Formats: sequence, structure tokens, C-alpha cells
Amino acid sequence: MIPSRRLLALLLAGLVPVIIGAATPSLRWTIWVYVLLLIGFVALDWFMTPKPKLLEVARINEPKLSIGEQNLITLAVHNQSPRTLDIQIRDEFPVEFPSDTLILKTKVEPESVQEISYHVRPLRRGDYRFGNINLRYTSTFGTFLRQTKIAFDELVKVYPNVLDVRKYDMLARKGMLFELGLRTARVFGSGTEFERLREYTPDDEFRSINWKASARRNKLIAAEYETERSQYVVAVIDTGRLMRPTINDIAKLDYAINASLMLGYVAMLKGDHIGMLSFADHVGRFLQPRRGKAQFYQMLEMLYNLPSQPVEADYGRAISYLGLKNKRRSLIVIFTDLSTMDTAKPLIQHMARLAKTHLALCVVMSDPNLVGYAGKAAYSSTDVYERAVAEMVLDERRVVLDTLNQAGVHTIDVPANKLTVSVINKYLEFKGRGLI
Repeated sequence: MIPSRRLLALLLAGLVPVIIGAATPSLRWTIWVYVLLLIGFVALDWFMTPKPKLLEVARINEPKLSIGEQNLITLAVHNQSPRTLDIQIRDEFPVEFPSDTLILKTKVEPESVQEISYHVRPLRRGDYRFGNINLRYTSTFGTFLRQTKIAFDELVKVYPNVLDVRKYDMLARKGMLFELGLRTARVFGSGTEFERLREYTPDDEFRSINWKASARRNKLIAAEYETERSQYVVAVIDTGRLMRPTINDIAKLDYAINASLMLGYVAMLKGDHIGMLSFADHVGRFLQPRRGKAQFYQMLEMLYNLPSQPVEADYGRAISYLGLKNKRRSLIVIFTDLSTMDTAKPLIQHMARLAKTHLALCVVMSDPNLVGYAGKAAYSSTDVYERAVAEMVLDERRVVLDTLNQAGVHTIDVPANKLTVSVINKYLEFKGRGLI
């Protein structure tokens, strides 16, 4: 029981009979009367206030929370008492999760259920645990606050961004993928899967004419083809030290994993085989490319607790291993980062070799701090030094990317918040042009 301001005010009011009793000994009985009345009032309030056993609380949330997103947590309070209760709730969410609120307040009518929500934003993948739910509500006459703790221990897993996957599904059903910044993948006239017949136009290739259909209709008819399905897409994720720094509190590795997961999901919907490989100084996890939703869910489970390593990445070992395990021509998307030209030489060497047999795409994230320093106005010698170093690093980065392009490797260098959309659009572009 926690005394309320009202009870404190009543206790202060008791100074009046105390003063009167001190000044007039014959009226000292008023002190005892007031004390007994106050005790009786509080006792009556205790008796009439609903007991904690009349309150039930349930925590409602997704079994898989998404990293870096505002995940909705809902608390449902069932008031089985005959009185309206003003309730404060403090949920014991994991201390690692930033939250938009700490104390929730709600009013619950008699014999009813009231839902109240808050959001948490996990910054790391892995296993976490929610604790108890603490309730505090005002007594019937407002003389105290009653507090209770409801045991609701719960294990939750923080996954890569599965909310983006659900959003993609919803917008795809509505035909509104443009809201995500995605472009259409269907480019007629390329590929090998027949799509439809239509009237021939001067812009069409001569080989697209369907002579049998043209003979039947007595005019030139062109056949349109869509890009074939059942291609191979493999996400190769660098988990070395260059992927450990954070951007907006989220590690670069997590941005890469989110993009890999969405790439796998879109490719799975397109009928392609999807696979993944992680590596640092040695090969970590490998998933042989296959088709179907079960493959996507297996990829999700392999990625949800994939750790980073404080070591240099061995590109040669990873690409050699992939070459042994996957001999069919595939789209190989390598998520990594660049530092200097010297450290990037192994990447250039091995990706150039990879590009001879596969469609290779190197994906890196631009560092907003470097871009900021490079464009920063110089007001001191320190500013001049920082700007010079940032511009030098950016120049080396451009040289590395240009060298990769000249070796036949496609590249993406975008801010972290645009990584997923850029990767998906590049995949759709490749698929539309029939490059895989």
C-alpha cells in the first residue's frame, strides 16, 4: 500500500485537533477521535477497494520481433471487479530495448477489458526475456495506491526485419509496391517463358515474330516472353570487423542481413532458388540454394542470431567454398564494406574471378559520417584535417568500386536506410534483363 496525496492531506489536517488539544487539555479527546475516524476511513477504503486477484493482464506481441523497428506490445487488462479503476502499468521489457514510454495509464470499466500499447525498438538480434507486469491502481476513496505484481515471464526472439516482409506482402497484394520504391521486374521481349501474343511493331526485334500466328491472322504477330524462373540467388554476408560499426544504433551487419532476407523473400516469390553463406576469417553458415517457403524460413532461422566477428574477412576462402558448393551460374550478392585500397585488393581479385562464371554484385553501405566530414565547412585546422581525411577515404572507395566495375562486378554503394530497396531493385533489373 502506497499513501496517496489525499491521505497525506488528511494527516496534515490532523494537526488541527492536535493544536486544539495542546492548547485546551479538556479537548484532547478530539485527537483520538480524529485518529480513530481516519483509521476507520482508511480501513473502509481498504475493504471496498478491489483485490488484485480481480485483475488479469495479458501481454500480446509478435513471437518474432524485428530489429530496428518499432514493435507493438499490447497489454490487455481485464477488470473483474464492480468498480472503475484508474490503473498505472509498468511492463518489465528487456533493458536493451529502447521504448517510447515507461509508465502506461488507463481507466478500466467494471467487468470489461481495456487494451493499452507501447513500442520497443530492439537494436540487436538474439534471445531476450520480458519480465513481470506491475500494476498500481487508486483505492476507492483515494487514500492509497494498491500495487501488485503479475508474473508474466516470457522469452522473445529478435529477428531481422520481418515487418518489412509483411509490408511487402500487403503492398504486393494491393499492387502498390511503388510505395516502397520498388520498380516492376517484368520486361517483355527477353527471357524464355512465353507470356502473350500481340501485334508486331517496328520497334520489335525481327526474331520475335510468330509466323504461325501471323499466317492465321494475316498480319504480323509478335510473341512476348518473360524472364524465366528457377534461377539461383545466393546472399554472401561478411560478418568480419568491417561490418561491426553501427549506423543509427544498428550494426552494418544487421542492415546487410535485413537486405539479404528481403532479397531472399522476393526471389522466393519469383520462383527462384535462394541460398546464403556467411563468412569472416572462415566460412560460417551455408544454405544450399533451393526453392519454396520452407527454404525462406530456414534462411530466416539461420540469420536471426548470426554473430559478427572482430577479425578480417577472408574473401578467397568464402568464394572458393561457394564455388565448390554451387557450380550453377547464379546471382551472387556479397554484402561487405570497404576501408582502404590495400585491404580491398583481395576483394577485387576474388570477385573478378567470381564474375567470370556468375553474375556478381558487391553491396556496400556509404558511411554518413564520412560524407558529413567531406562536406563540412572548415573553420579550424582540425576541420581541415578531418575533411581532407574523409575526402581521401571517399576517393579510395570510389577507386575500389570503379575497379570492381571494370572487372565485370556490379556494385551498389548507398546509405544504410536505402540498402534493401536498392538491392531488390537491382535484382529485379537483372531478372528483367535476363542477365542471371
